[in-house]
Amino acid sequence: MQKPAFLFTLGLLYVLIGCNQPVQNQSAATPTGDTKEAVGQSGVKDETSSPNIVQVAVGSKDHSTLVAAVKAAALVDALSNAGPFTVFAPTNAAFDKLPAGTVEDLLKPEKKDALSNILEYHVYVGVITTDNMHDGQTLGEVNGKNITINVKDGKYMVNGKANIIASVRASNGIIHVIDEVLLPPQ
Repeated sequence: MQKPAFLFTLGLLYVLIGCNQPVQNQSAATPTGDTKEAVGQSGVKDETSSPNIVQVAVGSKDHSTLVAAVKAAALVDALSNAGPFTVFAPTNAAFDKLPAGTVEDLLKPEKKDALSNILEYHVYVGVITTDNMHDGQTLGEVNGKNITINVKDGKYMVNGKANIIASVRASNGIIHVIDEVLLPPQ
């Protein structure tokens, strides 16, 4: 009985001594001398973790319009944070279905609130996979409005018209690629 107590005491002593060591400065000068730091999770450079929702979208040639909109609405940091989020991500082709000039108008700085409202209608806090979806299910989106999930013949839709054509996992949630832009009710 004395040997385990001795080993425990020895281990505790080792931990306490280790905690008393001075902290070494681990900062290093940048090659350019630039000390500007990124703010939020979007500024974290990590090549070993899975990409977050924003990083997945940036890497998709089919979502360049969505990425431009997320940047214009200043939502990059919010969607890069831990989440978890479910994002219904319209493709470039989905944005092309909107009336001519709509996207260009929404990307203007004075339309930031309207753009944010539309984008936040595509985001649910929590992870909902298609396995967890059922016909008639409503989800409260970040903008305070609800969307409805429709399931028919094994196909998933949002609000009766936006087809979920693919789902992609990210480190902070899941992206459901959709073929329509969701416009929130007034």
